[in-house]
Amino acid sequence: MVLSEGAVEVHFSRAASTSSGVGGALVIALRELCPAPGSTRINMLCRALQIRRCAAGLSYSLSQVSAARQKHTLPDLMYDYGALQPHICAEIMQLHHSKHHATYVNNLNVTEEKYHEALAKGDVTAQVALQPALKFNGGGHINHTIFWSNLSPNGGGEPQGELMEAIKRDFGSFQSMKDRMSAATVAVQGSGWGWLGFNKDSGRLRIAACANQDPLQGTTGLIPLLGIDVWEHAYYLQYKNVRPDYVKAIWNVINWENVSDRLKAAHK
Repeated sequence: MVLSEGAVEVHFSRAASTSSGVGGALVIALRELCPAPGSTRINMLCRALQIRRCAAGLSYSLSQVSAARQKHTLPDLMYDYGALQPHICAEIMQLHHSKHHATYVNNLNVTEEKYHEALAKGDVTAQVALQPALKFNGGGHINHTIFWSNLSPNGGGEPQGELMEAIKRDFGSFQSMKDRMSAATVAVQGSGWGWLGFNKDSGRLRIAACANQDPLQGTTGLIPLLGIDVWEHAYYLQYKNVRPDYVKAIWNVINWENVSDRLKAAHK
């Protein structure tokens, strides 16, 4: 493009106008050539180039933020896939962790990338459309990360200390808590989770159930302490359609130390 102003003729390209370095130099050069206030067309050109320069810088910054965003990763297990046998077989653990949980992680990363792109574009429709995928895959990642740490080959038995005192206070006895949580978990219609959670406002323990991969805290406000996955992929290969047997067996591998640590953290 060529712009003439009296005896001054300036040549520039679209690429130069959108480059922060070249565009900036061109603005300075134009001002030096035509410093007079009367040079209206040149002044308008300078302003347009400055706007383009800012827009290019903002676009670059957004792309850098998106590129630098930390990706979610599949957490390592603290035990082997076969370590929870005979209560949960190795095949279930391998598929559950390396396939199902990994899929939630991968899909969450893809969805977040699309969401950040929609934010950068100001595309509210796309942001709204992505919410279900964020909730489902984000919840799946959150829930399973808690679940793996809630289990241990050295688990089972009864909790001690503050956790046991809280259970007795809020449920009457440890057995009563187990029975109530087992019943709520088995009763989940379709796929979902049974939870022991902490209500920070009341300072009490509560039992809750969530459908699908809805995260406990984001759904109910309760802080998750112990979760039992009752999606069929968590038990069907071993227990078939007898969900109550799976729920009964999983108490033998509950990591009460981890649950206790979560309660202590919830009080902070």
